[in-house]
Amino acid sequence: MDEMRYDGRVAVITGGGRGLGRSYALLLAAKGAKVVVNDNGSAIVGEGSDAGPAQQVVDEIRAAGGEAVASTDTVATAEGGAAIVQCALDSFGRIDALIHNAGNVRYGTLDAISYDDFKAVSDVHLRGAFNVVRPAFPLMRAQNYGRVVLTSSIGGVYGNNRCVNYAMAKSSMIGLANVIALEGEAHDVKANVIVPSAVTRMADGLDISQYPPMEPELVAPAVAWLCHEKCSLSGEMIAAIGGRVARAFIAETRGVYQPSWTVEQVDAAMPGILAKDEVLDFGLHGHVDHILYSFAMAHEGAK
Repeated sequence: MDEMRYDGRVAVITGGGRGLGRSYALLLAAKGAKVVVNDNGSAIVGEGSDAGPAQQVVDEIRAAGGEAVASTDTVATAEGGAAIVQCALDSFGRIDALIHNAGNVRYGTLDAISYDDFKAVSDVHLRGAFNVVRPAFPLMRAQNYGRVVLTSSIGGVYGNNRCVNYAMAKSSMIGLANVIALEGEAHDVKANVIVPSAVTRMADGLDISQYPPMEPELVAPAVAWLCHEKCSLSGEMIAAIGGRVARAFIAETRGVYQPSWTVEQVDAAMPGILAKDEVLDFGLHGHVDHILYSFAMAHEGAK
Protein backbone atom coordinates (compact mmCIF):
# COMPACT_ATOMS: atom_id res chain seq x y z
CA MET A 1 0.00 0.00 0.00
CA ASP A 2 1.55 3.28 -1.13
CA GLU A 3 1.84 6.00 1.49
CA MET A 4 -0.52 8.91 0.97
CA ARG A 5 1.47 12.11 1.39
CA TYR A 6 0.83 15.85 1.24
CA ASP A 7 4.16 17.18 0.02
CA GLY A 8 3.77 20.69 -1.36
CA ARG A 9 0.29 21.06 0.12
CA VAL A 10 -0.67 23.74 2.64
CA ALA A 11 -3.28 22.99 5.29
CA VAL A 12 -5.01 25.44 7.62
CA ILE A 13 -6.48 23.96 10.79
CA THR A 14 -8.62 26.07 13.11
CA GLY A 15 -8.62 24.98 16.72
CA GLY A 16 -5.35 23.24 15.97
CA GLY A 17 -3.70 23.76 19.34
CA ARG A 18 -5.42 21.02 21.30
CA GLY A 19 -7.41 17.80 21.01
CA LEU A 20 -8.64 16.82 17.58
CA GLY A 21 -7.08 19.80 15.79
CA ARG A 22 -3.68 19.04 17.26
CA SER A 23 -3.89 15.44 16.03
CA TYR A 24 -4.86 16.62 12.54
CA ALA A 25 -1.95 19.06 12.44
CA LEU A 26 0.64 16.55 13.60
CA LEU A 27 -0.53 13.86 11.18
CA LEU A 28 -0.66 16.11 8.13
CA ALA A 29 2.72 17.63 8.94
CA ALA A 30 4.25 14.18 9.42
CA LYS A 31 3.09 13.35 5.92
CA GLY A 32 4.64 16.42 4.34
CA ALA A 33 2.03 19.15 4.56
CA LYS A 34 2.90 22.68 5.55
CA VAL A 35 0.51 23.58 8.34
CA VAL A 36 -1.03 26.75 9.71
CA VAL A 37 -1.97 25.91 13.28
CA ASN A 38 -4.72 28.35 14.24
CA ASP A 39 -5.82 28.57 17.85
CA ASN A 40 -6.50 31.59 20.04
CA GLY A 41 -6.01 29.46 23.14
CA SER A 42 -9.34 30.35 24.73
CA ALA A 43 -11.02 28.43 27.53
CA ILE A 44 -13.64 25.84 26.61
CA VAL A 45 -16.41 28.44 27.00
CA GLY A 46 -14.59 30.68 24.55
CA GLU A 47 -13.16 33.24 26.95
CA GLY A 48 -9.60 34.53 27.15
CA SER A 49 -6.66 33.91 24.87
CA ASP A 50 -3.30 32.16 25.01
CA ALA A 51 -0.74 31.89 22.22
CA GLY A 52 0.79 28.85 23.88
CA PRO A 53 -1.28 25.96 22.48
CA ALA A 54 -0.79 26.88 18.81
CA GLN A 55 2.91 27.57 19.27
CA GLN A 56 3.45 24.30 21.14
CA VAL A 57 2.05 22.32 18.22
CA VAL A 58 4.19 24.31 15.80
CA ASP A 59 7.24 23.57 17.92
CA GLU A 60 6.42 19.85 17.88
CA ILE A 61 6.07 19.86 14.11
CA ARG A 62 9.30 21.75 13.58
CA ALA A 63 11.18 19.51 16.03
CA ALA A 64 10.11 16.53 13.92
CA GLY A 65 11.40 18.20 10.76
CA GLY A 66 8.12 19.60 9.46
CA GLU A 67 6.98 23.09 8.50
CA ALA A 68 4.34 25.01 10.43
CA VAL A 69 3.39 28.47 11.62
CA ALA A 70 1.09 29.59 14.41
CA SER A 71 -1.97 31.80 14.02
CA THR A 72 -3.87 33.15 17.00
CA ASP A 73 -6.58 35.10 15.18
CA THR A 74 -10.17 34.34 16.13
CA VAL A 75 -12.55 32.64 13.71
CA ALA A 76 -15.44 34.52 15.31
CA THR A 77 -15.01 37.63 13.14
CA ALA A 78 -14.71 38.17 9.41
CA GLU A 79 -11.43 40.00 9.99
CA GLY A 80 -10.06 37.09 11.99
CA GLY A 81 -11.06 34.57 9.36
CA ALA A 82 -9.40 36.60 6.62
CA ALA A 83 -6.23 36.92 8.71
CA ILE A 84 -6.04 33.15 9.20
CA VAL A 85 -6.18 32.51 5.47
CA GLN A 86 -3.76 35.37 4.80
CA CYS A 87 -1.32 33.74 7.22
CA ALA A 88 -1.21 30.71 4.91
CA LEU A 89 -0.57 32.93 1.89
CA ASP A 90 2.09 34.99 3.63
CA SER A 91 3.85 31.94 5.03
CA PHE A 92 3.51 29.36 2.28
CA GLY A 93 2.00 31.09 -0.77
CA ARG A 94 -1.20 29.07 -1.07
CA ILE A 95 -3.93 27.11 0.71
CA ASP A 96 -4.90 23.59 -0.32
CA ALA A 97 -6.84 22.26 2.64
CA LEU A 98 -9.01 23.97 5.24
CA ILE A 99 -10.20 22.16 8.36
CA HIS A 100 -12.59 24.16 10.51
CA ASN A 101 -12.28 22.50 13.88
CA ALA A 102 -12.37 25.44 16.31
CA GLY A 103 -15.09 25.15 18.90
CA ASN A 104 -16.47 26.17 22.26
CA VAL A 105 -19.28 24.91 24.47
CA ARG A 106 -21.85 26.68 26.63
CA TYR A 107 -24.63 24.50 27.96
CA GLY A 108 -28.20 25.51 28.56
CA THR A 109 -31.74 24.22 28.13
CA LEU A 110 -34.07 25.79 25.58
CA ASP A 111 -36.03 27.63 28.24
CA ALA A 112 -32.98 28.93 30.10
CA ILE A 113 -30.09 29.51 27.71
CA SER A 114 -29.05 33.14 27.42
CA TYR A 115 -28.77 34.95 24.13
CA ASP A 116 -25.14 35.72 24.94
CA ASP A 117 -24.35 32.00 25.32
CA PHE A 118 -26.23 31.22 22.10
CA LYS A 119 -24.30 33.86 20.19
CA ALA A 120 -20.92 32.93 21.67
CA VAL A 121 -21.20 29.37 20.36
CA SER A 122 -22.76 30.19 16.99
CA ASP A 123 -20.10 32.85 16.37
CA VAL A 124 -17.33 30.25 16.60
CA HIS A 125 -18.94 27.19 15.01
CA LEU A 126 -21.40 28.60 12.47
CA ARG A 127 -20.09 32.06 11.61
CA GLY A 128 -16.56 30.85 12.23
CA ALA A 129 -16.90 28.32 9.43
CA PHE A 130 -18.15 30.96 7.01
CA ASN A 131 -15.49 33.43 8.14
CA VAL A 132 -12.68 31.11 7.04
CA VAL A 133 -14.43 29.51 4.07
CA ARG A 134 -15.34 32.87 2.51
CA PRO A 135 -11.72 34.02 1.93
CA ALA A 136 -10.36 30.52 1.26
CA PHE A 137 -12.87 29.33 -1.34
CA PRO A 138 -12.05 31.85 -4.11
CA LEU A 139 -8.37 30.97 -3.79
CA MET A 140 -9.08 27.26 -4.10
CA ARG A 141 -11.39 27.79 -7.03
CA ALA A 142 -8.82 29.96 -8.84
CA GLN A 143 -6.13 27.29 -8.48
CA ASN A 144 -8.61 24.52 -9.44
CA TYR A 145 -7.93 22.56 -6.29
CA GLY A 146 -9.04 22.54 -2.69
CA ARG A 147 -10.25 20.37 0.15
CA VAL A 148 -12.54 21.69 2.89
CA VAL A 149 -13.47 19.70 5.99
CA LEU A 150 -16.11 21.16 8.30
CA THR A 151 -16.76 19.74 11.75
CA SER A 152 -20.24 18.69 12.76
CA SER A 153 -21.19 16.50 15.71
CA ILE A 154 -23.55 13.71 16.58
CA GLY A 155 -25.28 16.47 18.52
CA GLY A 156 -25.68 18.37 15.26
CA VAL A 157 -27.04 15.37 13.39
CA TYR A 158 -29.26 13.87 16.11
CA GLY A 159 -29.61 16.70 18.62
CA ASN A 160 -28.60 16.71 22.27
CA ASN A 161 -30.09 17.90 25.54
CA ARG A 162 -28.96 21.27 26.88
CA CYS A 163 -26.98 22.05 23.72
CA VAL A 164 -29.32 23.92 21.38
CA ASN A 165 -26.64 26.45 20.40
CA TYR A 166 -24.11 23.71 19.65
CA ALA A 167 -26.63 21.47 17.86
CA MET A 168 -27.91 24.25 15.60
CA ALA A 169 -24.42 25.46 14.73
CA LYS A 170 -23.14 21.96 14.02
CA SER A 171 -26.11 21.03 11.82
CA SER A 172 -25.41 24.12 9.72
CA MET A 173 -22.11 22.58 8.61
CA ILE A 174 -24.07 20.15 6.44
CA GLY A 175 -25.63 22.91 4.38
CA LEU A 176 -22.42 24.91 4.08
CA ALA A 177 -20.39 21.90 2.98
CA ASN A 178 -22.98 21.06 0.33
CA VAL A 179 -22.88 24.59 -1.08
CA ILE A 180 -19.07 24.51 -1.23
CA ALA A 181 -19.22 21.11 -2.92
CA LEU A 182 -21.71 22.32 -5.53
CA GLU A 183 -19.97 25.61 -6.29
CA GLY A 184 -16.55 23.95 -6.27
CA GLU A 185 -17.51 20.92 -8.34
CA ALA A 186 -16.11 22.24 -11.62
CA HIS A 187 -12.84 23.29 -9.95
CA ASP A 188 -11.86 20.15 -7.98
CA VAL A 189 -12.77 21.87 -4.73
CA LYS A 190 -14.30 19.19 -2.53
CA ALA A 191 -16.03 19.78 0.78
CA ASN A 192 -17.11 17.24 3.35
CA VAL A 193 -18.22 17.07 6.96
CA ILE A 194 -16.48 15.12 9.70
CA VAL A 195 -18.66 13.95 12.58
CA PRO A 196 -16.00 13.15 15.19
CA SER A 197 -16.19 11.77 18.69
CA ALA A 198 -13.09 11.74 20.87
CA VAL A 199 -12.12 12.29 24.47
CA THR A 200 -10.84 15.87 24.60
CA ARG A 201 -11.27 18.69 27.09
CA MET A 202 -14.92 18.90 26.00
CA ALA A 203 -15.39 15.62 27.89
CA ASP A 204 -14.36 17.20 31.19
CA GLY A 205 -16.88 16.28 33.86
CA LEU A 206 -18.28 13.27 31.97
CA ASP A 207 -18.03 9.71 33.26
CA ILE A 208 -15.87 8.07 30.57
CA SER A 209 -15.00 4.95 32.59
CA GLN A 210 -16.96 2.71 30.23
CA TYR A 211 -15.79 4.34 27.00
CA PRO A 212 -13.66 2.36 24.54
CA PRO A 213 -10.39 3.96 23.41
CA MET A 214 -11.41 7.31 21.91
CA GLU A 215 -8.20 9.23 21.37
CA PRO A 216 -8.22 12.02 18.78
CA GLU A 217 -5.66 9.99 16.83
CA LEU A 218 -8.46 7.55 15.92
CA VAL A 219 -10.25 10.34 14.06
CA ALA A 220 -7.27 12.04 12.41
CA PRO A 221 -6.69 9.55 9.55
CA ALA A 222 -10.26 9.97 8.26
CA VAL A 223 -9.90 13.75 8.29
CA ALA A 224 -6.51 13.51 6.60
CA TRP A 225 -8.02 11.34 3.86
CA LEU A 226 -10.73 13.94 3.26
CA CYS A 227 -7.89 16.46 2.77
CA HIS A 228 -5.98 14.35 0.24
CA GLU A 229 -5.98 14.83 -3.51
CA LYS A 230 -7.23 11.22 -3.84
CA CYS A 231 -10.40 12.08 -1.91
CA SER A 232 -13.26 11.22 -4.24
CA LEU A 233 -16.08 12.46 -2.03
CA SER A 234 -17.79 15.81 -1.90
CA GLY A 235 -20.89 16.82 0.00
CA GLU A 236 -20.68 13.80 2.31
CA MET A 237 -20.62 13.23 6.07
CA ILE A 238 -18.08 10.86 7.58
CA ALA A 239 -18.48 9.80 11.21
CA ALA A 240 -15.54 8.61 13.28
CA ILE A 241 -15.97 7.31 16.82
CA GLY A 242 -13.95 4.85 18.86
CA GLY A 243 -12.26 3.28 15.85
CA ARG A 244 -15.45 3.08 13.75
CA VAL A 245 -15.55 5.12 10.54
CA ALA A 246 -18.89 5.31 8.75
CA ARG A 247 -20.90 7.31 6.28
CA ALA A 248 -23.79 9.35 7.65
CA PHE A 249 -26.36 10.68 5.21
CA ILE A 250 -29.74 12.32 4.80
CA ALA A 251 -32.34 10.12 3.15
CA GLU A 252 -35.99 10.17 2.14
CA THR A 253 -38.64 7.50 1.99
CA ARG A 254 -40.38 6.89 -1.32
CA GLY A 255 -43.43 8.61 0.06
CA VAL A 256 -47.00 8.51 -1.17
CA TYR A 257 -48.46 10.42 -4.12
CA GLN A 258 -52.05 11.61 -4.43
CA PRO A 259 -53.36 14.32 -6.76
CA SER A 260 -55.04 16.01 -3.78
CA TRP A 261 -55.03 15.62 -0.01
CA THR A 262 -57.17 16.16 3.02
CA VAL A 263 -55.85 16.18 6.57
CA GLU A 264 -57.64 12.88 7.16
CA GLN A 265 -56.00 11.31 4.11
CA VAL A 266 -52.57 12.39 5.33
CA ASP A 267 -53.35 10.68 8.62
CA ALA A 268 -54.44 7.47 6.87
CA ALA A 269 -51.41 7.47 4.55
CA MET A 270 -48.85 8.14 7.27
CA PRO A 271 -47.69 4.47 7.52
CA GLY A 272 -46.77 4.57 3.83
CA ILE A 273 -45.24 8.03 4.10
CA LEU A 274 -42.97 6.85 6.92
CA ALA A 275 -42.18 3.38 5.50
CA LYS A 276 -38.45 2.75 5.11
CA ASP A 277 -38.70 -0.20 2.73
CA GLU A 278 -37.33 2.06 -0.02
CA VAL A 279 -34.76 4.64 1.09
CA LEU A 280 -33.69 7.35 -1.33
CA ASP A 281 -30.22 8.83 -1.02
CA PHE A 282 -30.03 11.71 -3.48
CA GLY A 283 -26.51 12.83 -2.59
CA LEU A 284 -24.79 16.02 -3.67
CA HIS A 285 -27.39 17.02 -6.25
CA GLY A 286 -30.24 16.14 -3.93
CA HIS A 287 -31.88 19.56 -4.22
CA VAL A 288 -32.58 18.99 -7.91
CA ASP A 289 -33.05 15.22 -7.69
CA HIS A 290 -35.61 15.57 -4.88
CA ILE A 291 -37.67 17.86 -7.09
CA LEU A 292 -37.29 15.70 -10.21
CA TYR A 293 -38.21 12.52 -8.34
CA SER A 294 -41.29 14.19 -6.86
CA PHE A 295 -42.33 15.56 -10.23
CA ALA A 296 -41.92 12.11 -11.82
CA MET A 297 -44.25 10.61 -9.22
CA ALA A 298 -46.79 13.33 -9.92
CA HIS A 299 -46.60 12.80 -13.68
CA GLU A 300 -46.86 9.03 -13.30
CA GLY A 301 -49.78 9.34 -10.94
CA ALA A 302 -51.61 11.65 -13.33
CA LYS A 303 -51.65 9.04 -16.11
